[in-house]
Amino acid sequence: MIRLDSTSADFGSAFTALVNARREADADVARDVAAIVARVRDEGDAALRDLTQRFDRFDLDASGWAIDRAQCLAAYEGLSGTLRDALELAAARIAAYHLKQVPENSETIDDLGIRLGARWRPVDAAGVYVPGGRAAYPSSVLMNAIPAKAAGVKRLVMVTPTPGGEVNPLVLAAAHVAGVDELWRVGGAQAIAALAYGTDKIAPVDVITGPGNAWVAEAKRQLYGVVGIDMVAGPSEIVVVADAKNDPEWIAADLLSQAEHDPTSQSILFTDEAGFADAVAAAVDAQIEQLATGETARASWDANGAIVLVPSLTEAIPLVDRLAPEHLELACDEADNLFELVRHAGSVFLGRHTPEAVGDYVAGPNHVLPTGRRARFASGLSVLDFMKRTSFLGLDERGLAAIGPAAVALAQAEGLPAHARSVAIRLDR
Repeated sequence: MIRLDSTSADFGSAFTALVNARREADADVARDVAAIVARVRDEGDAALRDLTQRFDRFDLDASGWAIDRAQCLAAYEGLSGTLRDALELAAARIAAYHLKQVPENSETIDDLGIRLGARWRPVDAAGVYVPGGRAAYPSSVLMNAIPAKAAGVKRLVMVTPTPGGEVNPLVLAAAHVAGVDELWRVGGAQAIAALAYGTDKIAPVDVITGPGNAWVAEAKRQLYGVVGIDMVAGPSEIVVVADAKNDPEWIAADLLSQAEHDPTSQSILFTDEAGFADAVAAAVDAQIEQLATGETARASWDANGAIVLVPSLTEAIPLVDRLAPEHLELACDEADNLFELVRHAGSVFLGRHTPEAVGDYVAGPNHVLPTGRRARFASGLSVLDFMKRTSFLGLDERGLAAIGPAAVALAQAEGLPAHARSVAIRLDR
């Protein structure tokens, strides 16, 4: 973990190094992924069968390629009442939030009598990737599948690796709650390729969303254009802006909530009190020792963690914008005022009683968010990722007469005579 003071002479260069630090996986996976994608495109199910045996150590033909709805229902019914209630609460809140995002069609007629508008429609089919093995998260199922259903997607396909043939029952239960239509026991770059190109068993989809490892992210990047994707996600990150009125234990727990994800995750604290910074750092060290995920959290905190001392919390915000973090907590009295100043963040958590972790599960807004400073130009997953807009235009003779000559002039200036003629021929009549 590094300590920075914004009043120090070398702060500018040190903070720039923090902003530009590369935390993506060091391995160059592009070539391997390209080969996997090509195999699935050319060989279809045979490639999936072979790659699943190779990477996940089980035979799809022996264990079954798909998990049916009855298995998902059985997993749901086998949960404790507490877990069922938690899944249902999360699903209801996520659905309510995302249903409000569904856009309305628009249509107007302007002063020239020209009809203009836009019509929104869902994609026909969407694919959701859900990590398996160690990173088996039912929350990822809900956060990706429910917005697709809210958008009106008719065919929702989920793929998840099942190493050794094992699948997390919570993931199956979440698939039941979210209304997933198909669930396939394949993962990795090969699953993304199957969703994009289709195979004899798995029909292709139009959009693929969901988190995954470096191979999954690279496959989505390579296949963008064949299908739509949500984003190319990198390591998790959290920035906390906090004053000394906070309990240091609370803030330490918030920082560790992301550090425990992966050694490449990043947790950064901005504060205006040096003593509070010391207290949080000590609390982080103490809490790491108590975590089952402590080894991962320690690696993340030591390699990528930072505490930045600033003269005032207001002066932290331009620095936060340079980081454009995935998650931003404003744990202070003036949270709303600071929020007004924030330009770049995936999701913002306002006040001392709004830990980022509650947003991962039950609050309602989506937890699939841009990482790696991509919040400068990208947004979190929403209903719009599963929809597309079609514009439309309708002119009568009066409308064409009013704006057609300008179109003819522009087409001629661009050296496109057929364009010009298609308008002019109607004006001549």
